[in-house]
Amino acid sequence: MIYLSGRKTECSEEIGVMLSYNANHTINRGHSLFAADNGCFAQAQRYTDDGFLAWLDTLEKEHCLFASAPDVVGDAEATRERAYPMLQKIKDRGFKAAYIVQDGETPEMIRWNELDAIFIGGSTDWKLSQIAADITAEAKKRGKWVHMGRVNSYKRLLYAKAIGCDSVDGTYLAFGPEKNTKRLKGWLRAIEHQPLLEL
Repeated sequence: MIYLSGRKTECSEEIGVMLSYNANHTINRGHSLFAADNGCFAQAQRYTDDGFLAWLDTLEKEHCLFASAPDVVGDAEATRERAYPMLQKIKDRGFKAAYIVQDGETPEMIRWNELDAIFIGGSTDWKLSQIAADITAEAKKRGKWVHMGRVNSYKRLLYAKAIGCDSVDGTYLAFGPEKNTKRLKGWLRAIEHQPLLEL
């Protein structure tokens, strides 16, 4: 499991950085492990397709796990309209393209051949729903990377691992980074060795 922090810039094999378009809390260059988020969750009004693609062109793609196509929080239909035209443009720049699933999505609705990764977004209730777990399972069957957003507790981290996620992100390290980095590393070690029960 890889944890991507929106507030930490020092990377290790298990902790990287979630860079975000239109955010200025992380440095955009020099990371050995990162993903590129579209910024629609925090700065939806500032997002543009052209701006996002130009920003991707400034990143070192060889260290990037994925770049997420634009989404509309909590709305699968609006996300489909917005994201699918961008997936190939992201791929054309040499990045693995992630599709962010939102409330209302189902495995049957996803155009699997057009994406490289699934990003579990949406409301908290939907993120923890059986349908989100089903989408994760289908993605893994198809060899896709799966990421879950907004993971800031051991319980949520354990859940993400249990359903098959490869990476997560959160802001946990923004608060008391020295103490919480040590704690987070302990969580990551624990979930690698703890037997997982059937959900």
